[in-house]
Amino acid sequence: MITEKILVINPGSTSTKVAVFEGETAKWVESINHSPDELKKFKKVYDQLDMRFGLIKQLLENHHEDIAAFSAIASRGGNMPAIKAGPYKITDYMVECLQYRPLDEHAANVGAGIALKLANEAGINAYIYDALTVDEMLEVNKITGLAGIRRPARGHNLNTRAAALKLCEEKNIEYKDTNIIVAHLGGGITINLHSGGKIIDIIMDEEGPFSPERAGGMPVYSIVKMAFSGKYTEDELMRQLQRKGGLLSHFGVLDIRAVEKMIDEGDEYAKTVFDAMALSTAKNIAKISPCVQGKIHHIVLTGGLAHSKRFTGQIIKSVEFLAPVTIIAGENEVQSLANGVLRVLRGEEEAKILVEGEK
Repeated sequence: MITEKILVINPGSTSTKVAVFEGETAKWVESINHSPDELKKFKKVYDQLDMRFGLIKQLLENHHEDIAAFSAIASRGGNMPAIKAGPYKITDYMVECLQYRPLDEHAANVGAGIALKLANEAGINAYIYDALTVDEMLEVNKITGLAGIRRPARGHNLNTRAAALKLCEEKNIEYKDTNIIVAHLGGGITINLHSGGKIIDIIMDEEGPFSPERAGGMPVYSIVKMAFSGKYTEDELMRQLQRKGGLLSHFGVLDIRAVEKMIDEGDEYAKTVFDAMALSTAKNIAKISPCVQGKIHHIVLTGGLAHSKRFTGQIIKSVEFLAPVTIIAGENEVQSLANGVLRVLRGEEEAKILVEGEK
C-alpha cells in the first residue's frame, strides 16, 4: 500500500512552520523563525513570499526531501473571499485574491502562493483546508443594529473544526447530527457553533472575550471617544485593540503562566483580571447557544490556553450546565491540514475551486 506524502506549510506572524507527513504520521515538524529586522523591510505580508519560499526550500534540502516525491502540498488558507468549509485547490485566482485583494493582513495570506509555487515545480496539486474566511453563518446571525455593518465570519476555523471532528470520532457520533460549541483559547479567543455539519455562528475576537493580547468586545461609545481623542492614529488604535490589549494591557505579559504566578504570590488584581477573562469566555460560550435553542450536545475547549487547568477549570464550572465539556488542548493546525488533504487524496472529500463572486 502506497503511503501518501504531504508537505504542510503554516505561516505565522514571526515564523513559518513546515512539516512532512507520511499518511497521518508526521515524519518531521520544524519552525523557521523570522526576526523583526528580517520582517520590517516588507510593507505587506505577501511581499514576504520569496523570502519564506527560499527558506522553506533550504529546509527541505537540509532534510534531504525531494519535492517531486510529495503527493500534495497543504497550506493554511488566508483572508480570501468568503468560502465554505473543507478543502480548496490552490489556483492562480486564489493567489491573486490573497496578493492584491486580501480582506485583512494575516501571515496565512502568503501560504497559498508559496504552496502553489512549490506545487508547480513538483507537478502536483496544492490545497488549503478550513481557511480563515469560512462563512457558513446563518443570515440572521450576521445582522447588526446598523444597516451596512454585518458580523463577519472569520476565526480559528481550521483548529476549531478539527477539534469538533476529533470529538465526534472519539465519541463515535455524526458531526452533522451534533450541536457543538468550540472555543479556541489562544492569543485571541474565538467561539463558534457547529450544527447540521456547518459552522452556523462565530463570535470573533473583536466582539468576544478579551485574551492575552486582544481587547475583545468593548463598550463601543468609549472606543468612539478614543478614536476621536486625537491621541491615536487608526493604526495605533487598532494595535491597542488587536496586539496590545488583554493581559498585555493589564500586566505587560502575554504568557498566562506569568499571570498565574502573580496569583499564586497573592496578587489580588491579577486574580480579578484572570477571573474576568475566564468568566467572559464562559459568558460568550453561553451567548452562542440560543442559536439552537440551547440544545448543545458538547462543548470543546481548544487552543494553547486550554493547557491551563486553572483557566479551563473556571470556564467548565460556568458552562457545564449547558453540556459536557471536553478539552482538546493545543493548536493542532499542522496535523489538521495534513488530515484534510489526506482525505482529498483518498477520495473521502472533493476539493472545491474558488471562483469570482462565490459568496
